[in-house]
This record gives sequence, C-alpha cells and structure tokens, in this order.
Amino acid sequence: MGTFIRIGNIRKPNETMRLLVTTFIGVVFGFFLGVSFPTLSLTKLNLPSALFPSIDFTYIEDKYSGLSTQALLNAWSSLKGNGGSSTPILEFNSSKIWVPTNPRGAERLPPGIIAAESDLYLRRLWGLPSEDLMTKPKYLVTFTVGYEQRKNIDAAVKKFSKDFTIMLFHYDGRTTEWDEFEWSKTAIHVSVRKQTKWWYAKRFLHPNIVAAYDYIFIWDEDLGVEHFDAEEYIRLVKKHGLDISQPGLEPNSGLTWQMTKRRGDSEVHKDTEERPGWCRDPHLPPCAAFVEIMAPVFSREAWRCVWHMIQNDLVHGWGLDFALRKCVEPAHEKIGVVDAQWIVHQGVPSLGNQGQSESGRAPWEGVRERCRREWTMFQERVANAERTYFVAMGMDPPNSTAR
Repeated sequence: MGTFIRIGNIRKPNETMRLLVTTFIGVVFGFFLGVSFPTLSLTKLNLPSALFPSIDFTYIEDKYSGLSTQALLNAWSSLKGNGGSSTPILEFNSSKIWVPTNPRGAERLPPGIIAAESDLYLRRLWGLPSEDLMTKPKYLVTFTVGYEQRKNIDAAVKKFSKDFTIMLFHYDGRTTEWDEFEWSKTAIHVSVRKQTKWWYAKRFLHPNIVAAYDYIFIWDEDLGVEHFDAEEYIRLVKKHGLDISQPGLEPNSGLTWQMTKRRGDSEVHKDTEERPGWCRDPHLPPCAAFVEIMAPVFSREAWRCVWHMIQNDLVHGWGLDFALRKCVEPAHEKIGVVDAQWIVHQGVPSLGNQGQSESGRAPWEGVRERCRREWTMFQERVANAERTYFVAMGMDPPNSTAR
C-alpha cells in the first residue's frame, strides 16, 4: 500500500524562516524597550477611580517594588473578588488627608480626631475616662507664690469654692511643704525658680489649655481677702458684662490709681477722674478701660486676646494694664472694678527680693529698674506694631495711645 502524506501539516521553508525572523525582531525590540523604560509607574496611569477606590499606588509600588505591574493588578483583582471584604482594603488604604481649616500642623488629620483644646482637670489612672470627673470646675484661679506667704495664700484659697481650679506657680522652688494644707493635695503646682506670674502665664496658660474655664484669675500673693467672696464676684461680673475686671482696692492701702480705688456706694464702676492732664480722653486709661495687673480677672474670650499680647521676654507685665483695652470692645464698658467685693494690697516685696544685688544695691532695686525699662519697651512695641499695620494697610497711623 502507498503511504499517504498530509501536505497541509508541513510549513514551507520560507514561512518558517519568516516566523523565526519575526520572533527575533520582537525579542530585540522588547529588550530595547525594557532598557529604555525599566519600570511602569502605576501612579502615572490614569485609571478610573471607580475601579480602584481608596488605593495609594505609591504605597503599593514602594511595598511591592519587586513585583511586576501585572502581578499587582492581578493581586488587586483577586482582592476585589474576595467577597467584598473591607479588611484587605484597609491594608492598602493610605489616602491623603489635607484639611486646611484644621489647626496648623494638623492638616493631615481627619477633623473628627482633633482635640485642639485641653483643660487642667485632674484625672484618674484607672477606670473609664467618662467617669473620671464628678464635677468640672468652671473657673481658674492662679497665684504666684513663695512659701513665706503660705498663710496668706491659705486664707485666699479658702475664699474659692470647688467651682475653681487652684493653680500655684512657685517662684522659690518649694512645693512639697504646701501639703500641710489639705487643698494643696488637689491643687496644680508648677515650680520654676525666680520667675514672675506673667512668665508663667505665657507658658502655662495658653488659651487652648484654659479653654474650659469661663473666667481666669491671675493674682499676686500679697492680697488680703477678708471682704472678698469669689462666687458673688462672679455674679457681679456677669451682671455688669465685664470681660476684664478686678476687685476694688482698700482706699488706704497700696493704692496707685484712682480707677482701682473701691467706692462704697456702688457694685461696680467703670470710670473715674484722675489728676489733671492724666486722661486726654475720659474713655481711655487710666480714667476708664483700666485695671491693674496685681489681681486681674479675664473672661475666656478676653484672655485669648490678652495672652497673645503678652511678650515672651517682658516678664513683669508693666504697661500691659494700659493695653488691655485693645482686647475688648467697647473697652470702657467691658472693663471695670468690682466695688462690692474688695481686697487689700499688702505690698509685700517678696518676689522683688528674688533679684540679684549689684553695685551695692538691694535686690529689689534691680527688679524695679527692670520693671520700668520693660514698660518703656512695651509701649514702643505696641506703637511700632500699630504703625506698621496702618502703613501696610495704606492708612495714616493715628496717634499712638500706648503708655
């Protein structure tokens, strides 16, 4: 029998050669293409967001740089088909968050996690956070103290109820001795030697830290409080709409300005008459819109402004009393003296004695000289800042009212 050969299954030599040449050219072309473009960046691909939601391809490339693009796409396809579970997606999800209205530095956080404000409430180390606080004090009172004035401070603290957080700034470094007073064990103590209350206030009373308090008392240590009741004081401040205030001062002790002198026939006063030539405008300090810096009380809103005006290097606060009016409007209505709750300024130069004796002078003399110098410096800074602002706004600067 003859052998049948199926000619249709045998390629002609020229077709085989053409196939080999084409394959060779394809390999060579692919090689040079790979050399020219060694990697394919997924971040450069314009892929439909519906297909790839919440995926940061930059993260994928970094984490799986050893895998081919096709392998990554295949892996993602398998995840999408894995029952719609969201857990694997979270592993890859590094989506960028940027919220310009967040506090500076926190723009990358979702707004719901930001805690921009704090408080000085004491908390437990155990239990549920929601059960830590039986009450939340509504007011804050601070004293800058030395241990030698402990009896005076003890009497003062007892004038403040549980609605007040008590905070002591210790300029003499002595803190543990205060535990002889029961209230001291729940007070907040901050100790830095030889610093003033305005130094402390600038560093430890940021408005976002004390935002929980309706009013902030920033008091000296040498105040007699026999005729003072804190709760009644708060009631009068609210009644008369005072954002910045102080108790009236006993007329016969430690008085510098007529504005702060207690009047026996009123609850509150907001203006006064000073010596001739001292007040060019009856609505301006020291005839109105004025309290001293020994025992000021600020509303939360007023303190947010005043804190920003306190200078880091001017620690005595002299001149600040004349500028407080810049933080409330109208100042001659929002700043006043509470006559019905009054105190005595005892004038104890305890912090002054923390100075250093130089050239045969007593320590307090150098402190007083620094106070006067700071007052001049503060006046100049306020005037220069206002002048710079008005010039930048294309306006004629008014006459500076800083003193």
